[in-house]
Amino acid sequence: MEKFRDTTLSAQERAEDLVSRMTLEEKASQLRYDAPAVERLGIPAYNWWNEALHGVARAGTATMFPQAIGLAAMFDDEQLGKVAEIIAEEGRAKYNAFSAEEDRDIYKGLTFWSPNINIFRDPRWGRGHETYGEDPYLTGKLGVSFVKGLQGDGKVMKTAACAKHFAVHSGPEALRHEFDARCSDKDMHETYLPAFKDLTDAGVEGFMGAYNRVNGEAACASNFLMGKLAEWGFDGYFVSDCWAIRDFHTDHKLTATPEESAALALKRGCDCNCGNTYIHMMSAYEQGLVTEEDITKACVHLMRTRMRLGMFDGGTEYDNIGLDRVACKEHREYSLDCSRKSIVMLKNDGILPLDKSKIKTLAVLGPNADSIGALRANYFGVAAGYTTVLQGIQKECGDDVRVIYSQGCDLFRDRIEPLSQADDGIAEAVAYAKAADVAVLCVGLDATIEGEQGDTGNAFAGGDKLDLVLPESQRKLVDAVLATGTPTIVVMMVGSSINPLADRANAIIQAWYPGENGGTALADILFGKVSPSGKLPVTFYEKAELLPDFLDYSMVNRTYRYAENNVMYPFGFGLTYSDVSVDAASEQDGKVSVTVTNKGGVDVDEVVQLYIRSDESEFEVRNHRLCGFKRVSLKAGESKTVELVLPESAYEVVDNSGKRFVAGGSYSLWAGISQPDELSQKLGKPACIKLSISK
Repeated sequence: MEKFRDTTLSAQERAEDLVSRMTLEEKASQLRYDAPAVERLGIPAYNWWNEALHGVARAGTATMFPQAIGLAAMFDDEQLGKVAEIIAEEGRAKYNAFSAEEDRDIYKGLTFWSPNINIFRDPRWGRGHETYGEDPYLTGKLGVSFVKGLQGDGKVMKTAACAKHFAVHSGPEALRHEFDARCSDKDMHETYLPAFKDLTDAGVEGFMGAYNRVNGEAACASNFLMGKLAEWGFDGYFVSDCWAIRDFHTDHKLTATPEESAALALKRGCDCNCGNTYIHMMSAYEQGLVTEEDITKACVHLMRTRMRLGMFDGGTEYDNIGLDRVACKEHREYSLDCSRKSIVMLKNDGILPLDKSKIKTLAVLGPNADSIGALRANYFGVAAGYTTVLQGIQKECGDDVRVIYSQGCDLFRDRIEPLSQADDGIAEAVAYAKAADVAVLCVGLDATIEGEQGDTGNAFAGGDKLDLVLPESQRKLVDAVLATGTPTIVVMMVGSSINPLADRANAIIQAWYPGENGGTALADILFGKVSPSGKLPVTFYEKAELLPDFLDYSMVNRTYRYAENNVMYPFGFGLTYSDVSVDAASEQDGKVSVTVTNKGGVDVDEVVQLYIRSDESEFEVRNHRLCGFKRVSLKAGESKTVELVLPESAYEVVDNSGKRFVAGGSYSLWAGISQPDELSQKLGKPACIKLSISK
């Protein structure tokens, strides 16, 4: 038996043996994302590119969960870990089926290029809804659970996760191929790097670089960033973002030729090229730009990952996972549960939950009311079935309530029908609102407006948003419907901060892109079957004009940790249908006990949140920072005491040189069900309990 097939040896030893049997040309060929077969060694072709942000994507049927930003709004790392376990199981099932048919195409492998753990620093960034929000601690905790769920704890990895995009990457999309993100040492180590280190510590198998430069260096060929991976002890594989290495010579002007670009990336530590620049690797070798040792090292890294996935074991414990596990009832029900837990109630004057016995006619209005695109976001697979908001409400109401529907307007164009006059749908929507007892107005965006550059059908700004308001067509619709005076619930289906300019609305719901059965989840919440329990993983701002320049990567006046003004709804905020109070909190030996009570008559989930700041250090964040969270279920009238571990990192601050250290002295610690800010209280959350602790 060849040494590389000996499962008693380490993945490193096996990979080294396999690569030693290859010719130089064969080794170079394996550095492409679409690696060809090496038939004489029994190595099948393999495509490294697969996606799984919120379900197995782009390869047919799979369970589709809420978009990542919605999953983050659950504030539940355990639940997100289960989501990832489901994705991994479906990924294995599909891989088994495809491989049996010798289909080794793109999106059909076991190396998922997920999660996206970039910090959502600016609400205009189109890809922000792929992330877990604006906070490094929350992003790290959620990212770690996602990685562990994808990779599993078996003899071999179930699938391989990938932390992307390393690092300091959050727009602008239109400039990403040429942009240099300038970042201070403090912001780098306080904001942009921590989640990546957390995932490294958790054993993430892959890292993907970003398109942009970082302080002058290409992110996919950065001495600084690759040095961080070495410092952290990363021993997986590194892949470029797709066609990012080509940017070295075409846009960044760091190199002059494809060969120089390939050599720069390879020598700095980029093992795999998503793109086509590494097809020039042999030419780079012939020009003396790379050595055989450089090529061998990268090839070993890639084969080591394939060994860890069991691809040369002759069989794995996952080989019997069949397609019966894909989009099965159990998984789809779990997706629905996530949809319910992700939805955030931002305003409620008492209109919710709706009482069907008091409603004869209900109007469902708006361009996202019957939209599948608004359910699935980007990087999506094909669900076994979808339930739009309109369908969910129709099913819930049955014959008890008449449901009438009007699209009202196009998502962004000024008319629905090309031959009509502008605003052709508003009259119908207004008439239906007037005829109804209650209106549910579904507005927002979808991935054709906010998303990735080149991946959007209507890229106003390369996928980014120009402002923080709805497109003009929808603003006119919102104004017209609210002017009728009919009690109205505004539902925002959007992946980022939007000001709906809907102060007159009786209730405002943030539904994100809620997944395949988002309409069912929303109906359950509107009619009180489930209390809303999601929390904002991002700050909602009032005006784009008050934000710092989009090109500025400084954290000054960005996110809840540094915000000075302009906040409409705070990070961590979300209402429920009951009256929950924080009754007591105490800290001892790094453990915080918090007692919460549901004083109302409705069963709810709440999220206990801990925030901290040093009272003495000049290097502390401007406001405070999240250092713990835990979702808790409370029956009506029930009181529970939950215990949260205060991590050692909670006491750390970062100085201007990027050094992380425990400041010592006194700290303020807040325990509550929101941030310890005045606005959260003004919007309906109880005050946090403040503790003084020493370190």
